[in-house]
Amino acid sequence: MLRSPRDFFKSKVVGAPEPLREIPVRPARMIHFFDPSNQKMALKVPEIAMNVDIILGNLEDAVSIERKEAAREGLIKIGKTVDFGYTQFWTRVNSLDSPWFLDDLIRLVGEIGDKLDVIMLPKVQGPWDIYFADQLLAQLEAKYGLKKPLMLHAILETALGVSNIDYIANASPRMQGMSLGPADLAASRRMKTTRVGGGHPDYVVRTDPDPKNPDAPRITAQQDLWHYTICKMVDACTSVGALAFYGPFGDIADMIACEDQFRNAYLMGCVGTWTLHPNQIAIAKRVFSPKPEEVAWAKRVVESMPDGSGAVMIDGKMQDDATWKQCKVVLNLANLISSRDPEYKALYGF
Repeated sequence: MLRSPRDFFKSKVVGAPEPLREIPVRPARMIHFFDPSNQKMALKVPEIAMNVDIILGNLEDAVSIERKEAAREGLIKIGKTVDFGYTQFWTRVNSLDSPWFLDDLIRLVGEIGDKLDVIMLPKVQGPWDIYFADQLLAQLEAKYGLKKPLMLHAILETALGVSNIDYIANASPRMQGMSLGPADLAASRRMKTTRVGGGHPDYVVRTDPDPKNPDAPRITAQQDLWHYTICKMVDACTSVGALAFYGPFGDIADMIACEDQFRNAYLMGCVGTWTLHPNQIAIAKRVFSPKPEEVAWAKRVVESMPDGSGAVMIDGKMQDDATWKQCKVVLNLANLISSRDPEYKALYGF
C-alpha cells in the first residue's frame, strides 16, 4: 500500500527533523574515498578535503573485517576534529545484511550526525532497504537531537536493485542520489568481466566484411558495458530531483580510459563520480566541469533568448526552446561550480 502524499514529508518519529522537500544541490564533481582505519590516509584528510567537493569515509568492502571497528572509530575521530568547510562529508556504511550496519548507524549518528551530510548504502535491493534505513535514521535523529535530516545515497550493485530502481528513487525524501557499482553488479548479473568499471576489449561491434576483399581486416569499436544502467539511473534520479553518479574506475594507472569513462557519464547526465586515488581527482574536476567554450556558447544563446521563447539563428544554427533549456543546464552547472571553485569562476568569466 502506498503512503498518503500528505504524510510523505512528515517526520516518521516524534522529535526527528522534518524531511527536506528539495535535495540540496551543491558542487559534486567527485566523491573521494578514504579508509579511516589507515592512519597515513587519515592524516591527509584535511588537505584532501580542501581540493574535493565530497569526501567520504569508507567503512565497507575495501576495509578488511579485522579493521571494521577501527575504521568506524577513525571516522568518528575525523568527524569530530576536522573542519570540512564547504566540502561535503559523507560515509559509506556496511551493507544492511552485515553484522556492522546497526552499530555503524548508531555510533555515527550519535557521535557525528551533525557533521555528516549523506550516508551511502551499499547493495540496495529495493525500496524496503530504504524504508528500513529511513525509519532507523528518524529514530536516531530524534534520540540524539539532530536538527537536519541525514540524506541517503543508494549504490546500484545488484540486478534486483537495477530492476527496482524507480521504486528505490521514490522510496523516501531522504534519497539524495545513486551511484553505479559496476564490480558487484557484474557479478550479480553473471557478466564475464573481472574489471572494476570501464569497458572490455571483447565487447565490440565490427564492420561488415568487404565483398571485394573478404579477408581484409575489419574495424572494431569497443562499446560501453554500463551505458544501459547509467541511462536508467539518470532517468530514475532526475525524475525525483536526485543526483546520479558514476562509481569507481578501478584501473588507477589508466588515466586516459578513466577520463573517457567519466566523460561518457558526464554527457549522459551524471553530476559526478567516485575517485579512489588522488590522481583521479583532477580528472573528475576537469570532466564534470563544463568547458569554458561550452559556457561561452550557452551564454550567447541565453542572452539572445532571455525568456527561452521563439527561435533565433546564431552562427548559422537554429536555437529554440529546447536548445535554450540545454544551455540553461550548462550555465546553471557553471554557476554552481563557480560558487565553489575560484579557478573555474575565472575561466567562465563570472
